[in-house]
Amino acid sequence: MQFHKTILPNGLRLITVPMKDNPTVTVMVLVEAGSKYETKNISGISHFLEHMCFKGTAKRPKAVDIVKELDSYGCQYNAFTSQEMTGYYAKSDQRHFGKILDVVSDIYLHSTFPKAELEKEKGVIVEEIRMYQDMPPRHIHDVLMGLLYDGQPAGWDVAGTEETVRSTTQEKMLSYRSKHYVSGATTVVVAGIVNEKDAAERVEKAFAGMSSGKKHPKTAVTEAQKKPAIALKYKETDQVHLALALRTFNLYHKDMPAMRVASTILGGSMSSRLFQKMRDELGICYYISASHETFTDHGFLEITAGVHAKRLSEALSAIVEELRLLHIAVKAEELARVKEYLIGNMYLGLESSDSLAEFYGYQEIVRKPLQLPKEVAKKVREVTSEDVARVVKNYFVESGLNLALIGPVKSKKELEKLLHL
Repeated sequence: MQFHKTILPNGLRLITVPMKDNPTVTVMVLVEAGSKYETKNISGISHFLEHMCFKGTAKRPKAVDIVKELDSYGCQYNAFTSQEMTGYYAKSDQRHFGKILDVVSDIYLHSTFPKAELEKEKGVIVEEIRMYQDMPPRHIHDVLMGLLYDGQPAGWDVAGTEETVRSTTQEKMLSYRSKHYVSGATTVVVAGIVNEKDAAERVEKAFAGMSSGKKHPKTAVTEAQKKPAIALKYKETDQVHLALALRTFNLYHKDMPAMRVASTILGGSMSSRLFQKMRDELGICYYISASHETFTDHGFLEITAGVHAKRLSEALSAIVEELRLLHIAVKAEELARVKEYLIGNMYLGLESSDSLAEFYGYQEIVRKPLQLPKEVAKKVREVTSEDVARVVKNYFVESGLNLALIGPVKSKKELEKLLHL
């Protein structure tokens, strides 16, 4: 799982990840462009642009030309947009490396954003927004983000709003791409059975004509919370879907491994404290989990669950109690089990060329020093019970509590009484 990093003459960053015994190859292009790089009037344009990159280029004028070609190579392919990046990738038999590189670089550099296709795609994205709004276990995260970062790009839906989507024009999209899709903000990852020298030469040729330039800055997150906060979204449902969050730190913080361990102890697996308490002991929910979400300039621990409306108070009381109990020193057996769980799951998730491409590409696009999986594992193994106690003491605090709910709940009064650590 070694890698090689090269900075090409135009400033493009290339990472090659040779995999001798894997018959596939993945080409992934990542760019520092996402919802946190947007202004309110163009909210969602990063995501919209990602959709439009599959709608035609000068070389492949129609959307069907792109997907038929990729399908003919037996590819898996997709794209994604988040707050801080957009990604495009294709994975195929290693014999087709040059062909999929040509397609992926073409849609990244030369998409034409045809006006007729753009107008049609507005309807597609509006329905995507509505679909997620009708899925409370998914939408509750959006409600939470709005609570945590109200009025800031970090709190906006990555897909935008129906209004901003409908107001998007070809001119706005071309302007946004020219500003953000530049060599200094782009990383290409090639993972699989590839020769590093050959890969570098091919990538340099494929991206030779791209716009040069440095990364454009994004809007910095500001945080000034002093007491627990609650957001309610009323919906006639049998279940109440909740997201409870505690503000933490960004992804560069030295306590990242300790917080990963703490969040996994709390709700990262079926043997976690919350799963055992809420599902196996109380029978109060089907799903519950805890995870540590981090970005370049902010982070939070998030607990999500779905419970019957009549048992909401009981559920919140149990969750808050588990947060309190984590202040008590973690025993050696539990600590060891959780660390091995994290390490084992990391390695299991890195068996394919696309997963390794994402592993290294993510580190590079957020400008972290690249770490091998074994180095990540080493840092997890080094976490002590004292480390866990320190992050719990510093960040599991009442002033940083946030609760978002979707369901038949209208009043915050009773809920406020429960949010005390």
